[in-house]
Amino acid sequence: MSAPEVTVYTTRYCPYCSAATQLLQSLGVDFNEISADNNPKLRSQLRERSGQHTVPQIWIGEHHVGGFTDLQLLAQRGTLSELLAGSTA
Repeated sequence: MSAPEVTVYTTRYCPYCSAATQLLQSLGVDFNEISADNNPKLRSQLRERSGQHTVPQIWIGEHHVGGFTDLQLLAQRGTLSELLAGSTA
């Protein structure tokens, strides 16, 4: 089983977005960063998909992680590596 794709929706001046991407980088995780800056249509689609209106919004495969604090909690609990390996949490 291959590792699931990691996608992070961000905006330029969001400190939580920076923290999320830095955490993923520190773990050596490859991810797709999608900027939602000045893109109301994308922000609307993101709200529909996640149920949230804030960024970052993070997906590992089809699993919606949530924002930075959710990602950080998974890392602290040791379950992030399972998700990144393709295991279900």
